[in-house]
Amino acid sequence: MSTVATSFGIEEALKQLGLEAVNKGTSTGSQWFSEGETIASHSPVDGKLIGKVTVTSKEDYEKVMTKATEAFKTWRVKPAPLRGEVVRQFGDELRRLKEPLGKLVSYEMGKSYQEGLGEVQEMIDICDFAVGLSRQLHGLTMHSERPGHRMYEQYHPMGVVGIISAFNFPVAVWAWNTALAWICGDVCVWKPSEKTPLCGVACQKIAARVFAANDLPEGISCLVNGDYKVGEYLTTDKRVPLISATGSTRMGKIVGRTVGERLGKSLLELGGNNAIIVTPDADVKMTVIGAVFGAVGTAGQRCTSTRRLIIHESMYDTVKKAVVDAYKQLRIGNPLDENNHVGPLIDKDAVSNYENALTKVVEEGGNIVVEGGVLSGEGYESGCYVKPAIAEAENSFKIVQHETFAPVLYLIKYSGDVENALDIQNGVAQGLSSAIMTNNLREAERFLSVAGSDCGIANVNIGTSGAEIGGAFGGEKDTGGGRESGSDAWKIYMRRQTNTINYTTELPLAQGIKFDL
Repeated sequence: MSTVATSFGIEEALKQLGLEAVNKGTSTGSQWFSEGETIASHSPVDGKLIGKVTVTSKEDYEKVMTKATEAFKTWRVKPAPLRGEVVRQFGDELRRLKEPLGKLVSYEMGKSYQEGLGEVQEMIDICDFAVGLSRQLHGLTMHSERPGHRMYEQYHPMGVVGIISAFNFPVAVWAWNTALAWICGDVCVWKPSEKTPLCGVACQKIAARVFAANDLPEGISCLVNGDYKVGEYLTTDKRVPLISATGSTRMGKIVGRTVGERLGKSLLELGGNNAIIVTPDADVKMTVIGAVFGAVGTAGQRCTSTRRLIIHESMYDTVKKAVVDAYKQLRIGNPLDENNHVGPLIDKDAVSNYENALTKVVEEGGNIVVEGGVLSGEGYESGCYVKPAIAEAENSFKIVQHETFAPVLYLIKYSGDVENALDIQNGVAQGLSSAIMTNNLREAERFLSVAGSDCGIANVNIGTSGAEIGGAFGGEKDTGGGRESGSDAWKIYMRRQTNTINYTTELPLAQGIKFDL
């Protein structure tokens, strides 16, 4: 274990979470299995090996699915409030282990320790939300056109939910899905990112203890590990009626097509190319805070990260100077050190994509105003630390249209009214998060109107990055159209059924049809 890991308590955190040098990567709860090939997890913080996780074979996967389908028959008939009680206990375990799990998230993924703690807090919050929701899984009652009949609709558990999550939120997005799926009566099979497999093992161990303590069967919470091939086990399996997949648009199109071919359901939360519009009535101080955190938080590796700052020409020079000055204050380094603002990218491939974006924006005619570059030397041995960069650009540039998962912010100037800014903001393939900075009520309402932002998330006077679990999370266009977390997102995890009850001694037909025998 490295000096960094020792100094910041990672060894103790791994011990508290029950992680070992080599961990079995396949689980149906308390039962763990799979041998042979392993995934090595190296920290982007210092490049050191944290641990290894065994890969799920096809035979292992079949064992998981057998247990999951059996467990569903038991779990689905438990009253929803009782399922909610189990989720409450899971949330309490997360509270107890918030610090070590937050440290693991930070060390394995590279986000700041505060963001790691925040991610675990999101898990706790969605558990609280799900507990309340477990007593509110409601349907509707409708009036029948036939006398003596009652119509209503209800929601039933769907079955096995497959969850494929991304490295940038290695625990929270799984919790968004699984907490809701559990209270809906579903069982879950989770394939975490192969870039953050230890986070998946740690969460499964926590969940397994809770289910075992409640004398519940194996298979309600399951874990599989591996690359896209293991993901294909889930996406091609007719026993999995719903696949929730988080990741790139490219990946999402493959998942959507594969699941659609077998007439399954997909919940897709994919890429973002998020913008903040800065109008002449914007508060510059608030703009800088929202834009800088949005662009450099998690080293630009959030699907809601701010990629584009669309600034009115009358404010352009003022805002540009303020943002550039703020970048001079950024501290880049070990994310476990709370004095630092920016940690590493996830791996060398991400660094290459970052460098490629800066090269392309210049080739297309852009102007670099805050120089980027890869950091080296003491503290940067992993080779994954880069300088957050800013470039002046046009929205039409190919590289601006593309989502680069790194801290690269594009400044784009607009003239005229907010309509022109909206045309620029909406003029990309993705539609996840958006924001406007203005103290003009008409501009704010125009931004939120039916002809305003085309994104799933639209904010006024806050940035694009970050969302509360109470609202449904997701976006439109190439972002995939899925919704996770709050509001009525729970409905995706259930099947809807319409019921009609005839409590008379006659059998009238709908639409007044006569059929006399």
